[in-house]
Amino acid sequence: MLMYHAIDPVAVRIGPLAVHWYGLMYLVAFALFWLLAQVRLRHEPYRSITGAGAWSRRDVEDMLFLGVLGVVVGGRLGYCLFYQPGVYAAHPLQVFAVWQGGMSFHGGLLGAIVSQVFFARWRGKPFWQVMDLGAPCVPVGLAAGRIGNFINGELWGRLADPSLPWAMVFPQSGTMQPRHPSEIYEALLEGLLLFVLLWLYARKPRRMGQVSAAFLIGYGCLRFIAEYFREPDNFLGLLALHLSMGQWLSAPMVALGVLLWVWATFRQSGSKS
Repeated sequence: MLMYHAIDPVAVRIGPLAVHWYGLMYLVAFALFWLLAQVRLRHEPYRSITGAGAWSRRDVEDMLFLGVLGVVVGGRLGYCLFYQPGVYAAHPLQVFAVWQGGMSFHGGLLGAIVSQVFFARWRGKPFWQVMDLGAPCVPVGLAAGRIGNFINGELWGRLADPSLPWAMVFPQSGTMQPRHPSEIYEALLEGLLLFVLLWLYARKPRRMGQVSAAFLIGYGCLRFIAEYFREPDNFLGLLALHLSMGQWLSAPMVALGVLLWVWATFRQSGSKS
């Protein structure tokens, strides 16, 4: 059994300016996306696209810029709407108090999708081609975010058997009982494992939309599993069927991913991505 040693959430202080570890993890996530997307441009079909539809480094940069806006805005609005709608309905200005924390992956995903719809129309590119380029580049950023959660000592896991070698006591939880370090589980599952599986899957030519579908299915399944080890939010607890909010939000992802994969596989055009 291990003891969580509190880490100062502020990485660097420069006068009145405080740079938080969690913010740095967001920067790491965006930087990793940019680097991996450059590599993706060398994969098929992107390297073979010529003419007006050809991809460039500038495309990736604009895609990332809009994606960052979508993730931040969508993540915040998703948290307010999915997790505490009553609180924010009563105090709407609190939606803008991002320094108090509160971001939702599922909301961030929806925000990113909306931003990429705009990007695809702006640049005249097929929407699913855009999404298929970015999907394998996302999981390593998710891993960075979960490491940020661990540094902050938040989103700890459910109670664990004290004999579990890596069970950890999080004093922030209000008890000294051993818990699963669920932030690390999620970094490994939704982050590194999903990245490896998606990257290998995307290396071979796929029908347009299949890589995005694989992301939805993979993330939804792995997040659903990880939620069994993560302590539910204390203001929500477990919901219907003893499932957490994270599980209820992940289940539709899997269903939509399956439908998208079937549609991409059997549509008549048969275009590859």
